[in-house]
Amino acid sequence: MSTAAAQAQGGDKPALRKPVFTKVDQLRPGTNGHTLTVKVVSANPVPGRAARPGATATASSRAPRIAECLVGDETGAIVFTARNDQVDLLKPDATVILRNAKIDMFKGSMRLAVDKWGRIEATEPASFTVKEDNNLSLVEYELVNVAE
Repeated sequence: MSTAAAQAQGGDKPALRKPVFTKVDQLRPGTNGHTLTVKVVSANPVPGRAARPGATATASSRAPRIAECLVGDETGAIVFTARNDQVDLLKPDATVILRNAKIDMFKGSMRLAVDKWGRIEATEPASFTVKEDNNLSLVEYELVNVAE
């Protein structure tokens, strides 16, 4: 790209890359940067810990809202851990685009999550049906240290 074209685009910012959409069955432990279109099958709130007696409920000390949502596409399903405002977007039967999602390991199984570097966008309802019998969160992984 010429410098004139770069300045016409608004400075030295790199051009945005087109997202590469991943399917649920391609997710692997320890990976990140995934962009997926998924449908929410179910959303179950995780009960939070009670506040300490005598503690004032300020915004910073309020317990985070967490929900475990089963999401998926036509290739499989996985548990998505939704936090705070994400809980409102992930309602059953909603279709969302997860941008820059990562795989977290929880008790040896995969969980999908979107942190502050990612984004969740509501989109028009998807036409696919979720393949719930291929739940990647039910596969248990074991950390093995290899001696060199």
